[in-house]
Amino acid sequence: MQKLIFGSLLLTGFNSQLHAQETVQNLPDIVVTATRTETAKNQLAAAATVYTRKDIERLQAKTLPELLSGTTGVDMSQSGGYGKDTNLYMRGTNSDHVLVLLDGIKIGSVTSGTTPFQLIPLDQVERVEIIRGPQSSLYGSEAIGGVIQIFTRKGSQNEKPSVTLDAGGGTYDTYRASGSVSGQWKNSWYTLASSQFGSQGFNSRQPTPGPFGINQPDKDGYLNTALNARLGHRFDNNAEVEAFFMRAEGKNEYDGSFQNKTEFIEQTVGATAGMNIAENWRSMLRFGQSRDEGDNFAPDGSFSSRFNSTRWNASWLNEVALSDNHQLVIGSDYRLDQVDSSTAYNETSRYDAGIFTELHSRILDAHFFNASVRGDKNEAFGEQVTGNFGWRYHWNYGISPFASFGNAFKAPTFNQLYFPGFGNPSLKAEQSTSFEAGLAGDHDWLQWELRGYHTNIDNLIVTVTNPATFLASAENVGKAQIDGIEAEIGTQLLGWNGKLNMNLLSPKNRESDLRLPRRADKTLSFDLSRSCGQFDLGGAVLAQGERFDDAQNKTKVAGYVTVDLRSAYHLNKNWMLSAKLNNLLDKQYQTINTYNTAGRNFFLSIHYNN
Repeated sequence: MQKLIFGSLLLTGFNSQLHAQETVQNLPDIVVTATRTETAKNQLAAAATVYTRKDIERLQAKTLPELLSGTTGVDMSQSGGYGKDTNLYMRGTNSDHVLVLLDGIKIGSVTSGTTPFQLIPLDQVERVEIIRGPQSSLYGSEAIGGVIQIFTRKGSQNEKPSVTLDAGGGTYDTYRASGSVSGQWKNSWYTLASSQFGSQGFNSRQPTPGPFGINQPDKDGYLNTALNARLGHRFDNNAEVEAFFMRAEGKNEYDGSFQNKTEFIEQTVGATAGMNIAENWRSMLRFGQSRDEGDNFAPDGSFSSRFNSTRWNASWLNEVALSDNHQLVIGSDYRLDQVDSSTAYNETSRYDAGIFTELHSRILDAHFFNASVRGDKNEAFGEQVTGNFGWRYHWNYGISPFASFGNAFKAPTFNQLYFPGFGNPSLKAEQSTSFEAGLAGDHDWLQWELRGYHTNIDNLIVTVTNPATFLASAENVGKAQIDGIEAEIGTQLLGWNGKLNMNLLSPKNRESDLRLPRRADKTLSFDLSRSCGQFDLGGAVLAQGERFDDAQNKTKVAGYVTVDLRSAYHLNKNWMLSAKLNNLLDKQYQTINTYNTAGRNFFLSIHYNN
C-alpha cells in the first residue's frame, strides 16, 4: 500500500453523534442516521434496518453487497463477481438517489453520482444503518430513496488491548486476511486495523461482440487492501475529540470493450469534537474529506481515462433539550465537490450549503412526532427547500401505527451537467414527494412490520437523443411513480431465530407506463439461525422476480432463487472456525443482461478474538 498520510483537525463541537458512534453498536434498538442524533428505533416513523458487527460475523458476509443483499427495500444489480460495478436501488429509486455516509462524511463519485459499494472493505465496518424513504430535510441532495450510513471499526474500549485476527479462503482463489488492535488508555481510545481481500474471480460477462472483437472468457480478478485508524480523547469537562481515517486501494478487472481494468482508491479522513455549551445544549463540529479515484486501462494495457472525485465536508450540529419530551436539533452543512479528470469538464468544482432544523416530541406518553425542514443553496442550480413529518403511536396492545410524509431532491451530477458533448448546464434538480403508512407489532416471540409507500419523482434526468443530429444530452423530462409494500417478520421459537422480508414493487415511468429498468418487482428473503452448544448454524434463501434490462422493457432478465448455508464452531472463547456455502443449488442467473454471477462456491475461515 502506498504511504498513508494521516492528519486531523481538532475542533470544538457536539458530542451526541460522536458518542453515538462509540457506543451505538451495543444498542441495536438505537439509530443515529434517521434523526442525526441518538433515537430509539421504535419511536421513529421512518423505516430502519441496522447491521451490527455481530450480524456481519453471524451472516459471514465477505463484502458489503453480500451483506445488503436481501435487505428490506433494497435491490441490487452487479456486473459480475467481487469488486464489479454494483447498483443499489432503494425502494425502486435510481442508484444515485441514495445518500451514502461513512462516519458522517459523504462519499461517492461526483461525476457519476453513485457510491462504489463493492469497493468498501467490510472487514473495516462496525455497523451499517439503512434508513428508507426521503431524508433530504436532514441531509440535502440525493436522499430520495434513503440514506445508508457506514460506521468503521471502533473496537474495544477496555484498558487491556483487544486483538482480532481473521483469515480464510475459498472458491475462485478467493482469500481474506484482517487484523485489528484497539483499547483505551485513561481517557483516550484508539483503533488500528488492516485487511486484504483478493480473488482471481470468474468470467464477468458472456462472450459479446466489441470493437476489439469477441470478448473471450477469462478470469476477472479483484484486490482490495485497506487500513482503518481512529484516535479519540475525552476531557474532564465531558468535551470530546476524535480523528478517523479509512483507506482502501487496489485493482479491479472486468470485461469491457474499451476498458477492462481499474486501479482505485477510496479514502475518508475526518475529525469531530463536541462540548456542552449549556446544561441542556450540546454542540458538535465535524470536518472531513472523502476521495473516490480511478485510473482506467484499455485491453492492451495502455492508460485510458482518469476520474478522481474529492468531497470536502463540514457540519455543525446542535442538540437542545427544550424539556423532557421535546428536543430541538439545529445544524448546517457545507460541501465542496471537485473533479480531477483526463476528461476536460467545463466546470471542475461546485459548493452546496444547507441549514436545517428538526423537532422531536413526545405527547401524552404514547404519541411520537418528528418534523424537519431544510434549505439548500447549490452553486450549480440554485435553492431548494425540503421538509418531512412523521408520527408514531404506541398502543397498549403492542401494536404501533405510523405515517410520514416528505419531499426530497437530487442535484444533477457533473456528468449530467458538464460532460463534453452530453452535459446540460441548464438542468434542474430532480424532485420527489413520498407518503408511507403502516403497522408494527412487538411481542415476546414475534416482531413484525408492514409498510406501504407511494413516491412521485419529477424532473427526472434522462438521456435524450436528437433524431436529426443523433447527439445525446441530459434533459429534465422523466417522470416516475413508485408504489410498494414492505413486510418484515422476526421470530424466536424453540431456539431458532428467523427473519422473513418481503418487497412488492411497482416502479413505473409515468409517461410510458413501462417498468423502470433493473428493478425486480418481487423479492422474498428468509434467514434462519441457531446456536447449539459450540456450534452455530444458519441458512438464507433469496428469491427475486423478473426484471427488465432496458427502459423499453424489451430485454427481460429472469427471476431466480438462491440458497446459502453457514456454520461455525467455537473451539474456545478465543478461537472459532466458520464455513459458508453460497448458491447451494448452483443456480445460473443474472441481475444485468449478459453479466454472470457466481455459481456454487464456499469459503472457510478462522477467527481469533482475545
